[in-house]
Amino acid sequence: MEGILFVVRTGIPWNDLPTTAFGASGATCWRRLKEWHAAGVWQRLHESLLAELRAAGLLDLAHAVVDSSHLRALKGGITPVPARSTGAGS
Repeated sequence: MEGILFVVRTGIPWNDLPTTAFGASGATCWRRLKEWHAAGVWQRLHESLLAELRAAGLLDLAHAVVDSSHLRALKGGITPVPARSTGAGS
């Protein structure tokens, strides 16, 4: 779990995960992530966390922003189209 969270938080490639620091290789962590996702582990973890926050009165979705664009697309994804300028005089 720590290895997966480290890769997601830092954005390093899976193969660069230091095995000695986490007790598992990047490939093992990636495989666990894939298996746990397929088994619904992440969804249940997310729902449990939201329930605990809600019960403690610490969940205010009025100020929530959901954006996963910081995660790299598998196989590179599609090539993005350059953004057009919206500034004055463009």
